Amino acid sequence: MFERRTIENLTIVDEASFRDIALYADLKNVLSRAAYSFRVMPAPYAGRSDRSLLLNLTFWGADTGGDVLTEAVIDADVVTHVAWHHLASRALGVAGEKPSVAALFLGESLASAFDLYLVGRLLRDAPHSSFLESQVPAMDDAAAVAGLSENDFAALLESVASDPALAFADLRALLFDSVTALFACAGAEDAFDALAARDDHRFASLLHHYELSNWVLYARAYGGPVGDARTTAVLDALASAEDPLAWLTTHWVRT
Repeated sequence: MFERRTIENLTIVDEASFRDIALYADLKNVLSRAAYSFRVMPAPYAGRSDRSLLLNLTFWGADTGGDVLTEAVIDADVVTHVAWHHLASRALGVAGEKPSVAALFLGESLASAFDLYLVGRLLRDAPHSSFLESQVPAMDDAAAVAGLSENDFAALLESVASDPALAFADLRALLFDSVTALFACAGAEDAFDALAARDDHRFASLLHHYELSNWVLYARAYGGPVGDARTTAVLDALASAEDPLAWLTTHWVRT
């Protein structure tokens, strides 16, 4: 039903905006070396982003297939998102076993936090990127609902642009800690308290931008044990690293 395409056989949108981000080329190369294949929907469904979104949100790792695309076109930021998931699966997965809940959450928190890193880099290097044109308004909407003013949101973006790697590290930790706490909750009251406990974090206003309910439900449906030794070791390494993104680049990306 799906046509298979590797990264070399896809048109990558907005790639020129990413030319000064060395990690983009590294992550793209990860997919190339692995001969990672994407699934392209049949021609009659070209442009049906509603269908591909449902499939990707519901089955992000439940089988051995790659991301579902509506046509042989992919956004540059999606290349990095997929690469982080692949790297997490490679580093934390065990053949024939379900990934632990912690491994699932770590992979998704890395991929999602890297989006914010890209925002910071592109605000400085390529402010007219189409990724910024779609991502920043969506973040702004989430922040506004959370009560952040336009001025405070602008200041938040400035802080991200001033140190994208730190923004990545802070958001990665917030996402992982928040979704882990939500997974352990028995009901809405507990979940409310778990979220409220993180309201003072500098990225708390962006938390609901990342659809954490989907992460929790997916982990409950497809996850294995809650934790595992490999994931715990990586979490400890990230917590002690001066620059967690640099640690991941050395130990995961460029190996």
